[in-house]
Amino acid sequence: MLSALESILLSVATSEAMLGVLGNTFIVLVNYTDWVRNKKLSKINFILTGLAISRIFTIWIITLDAYTKLFFLTMLMPSSLHECMSYIWVIINHLSVWFGTSLGTFYFLKIANFSHYIFLWMKRRADQVFVFLIVFLIITWLASFPLAVKVIKDVKIYQSNTSWLIHLEKSELLINYVFANMGPISLFMVAIIACFLLTISLWRHRRQMQSIGSGFRDLNTEAHMKAMKVLIAFIILFILYFLGILIETLCLFLTDNKLLFIFGFTLSAMYPCCHSFILILTSRELKQATMRALQRLKCCET
Repeated sequence: MLSALESILLSVATSEAMLGVLGNTFIVLVNYTDWVRNKKLSKINFILTGLAISRIFTIWIITLDAYTKLFFLTMLMPSSLHECMSYIWVIINHLSVWFGTSLGTFYFLKIANFSHYIFLWMKRRADQVFVFLIVFLIITWLASFPLAVKVIKDVKIYQSNTSWLIHLEKSELLINYVFANMGPISLFMVAIIACFLLTISLWRHRRQMQSIGSGFRDLNTEAHMKAMKVLIAFIILFILYFLGILIETLCLFLTDNKLLFIFGFTLSAMYPCCHSFILILTSRELKQATMRALQRLKCCET
């Protein structure tokens, strides 16, 4: 049985997961409707749709995994359910971070303003940049998957034989976990670089606007601010997500603290939930679709 505090925290995490599924499903439906209407899916809509779908799977996996460990841990020992979910999570997690990084790269190439020849080359060959990101995704998959397999097998061995914990160094567990996630971390660093360069581009643009005596925020400034909100939110929420998954993993190995485990689940559920609503609020098309949906609901109520 869970304590009152554990139950409240689990309810918060579950609500985050449900809202995340709702928000990401809404993004998918809006972009799918636009695709059917226009017979064409733009690059940004493709990225947003892929990001939303991968996050829906992420939410279901981390939620199912958390509830299974909290209430049905005995199911994991004789079966390979946890192992199967872990392999799926490794693949989906890479995809989710890749789509998030691609979104940041898209904003950077579309909005930033630099005269450096490398940036101009990338801007003219945006499609090749995304091909490079796909190749980078495959390489990081291949490089990190063997370590991920080792961590997953270590978890399976530990669940079947608790005495194995004696032979496991805490530092070894942490190192293996970090290196198993080097793929998403590497992609995440690309998003940080894109956000940093966008910040520089905005700073230079605002200085240029001040030098010509313009006291108004132009469209370029608005676009910079919108993109930076999305990227900064992605960076902060992904860090919380990574810490949440790390806490859940350490709780499984090092301590039997349900409250700490549920706290990790709450942190990890914030990323796919909150960022989807940030995307909705910062996108004109998604915001308009939300207003239309709310108006229809209001009409149905009356």
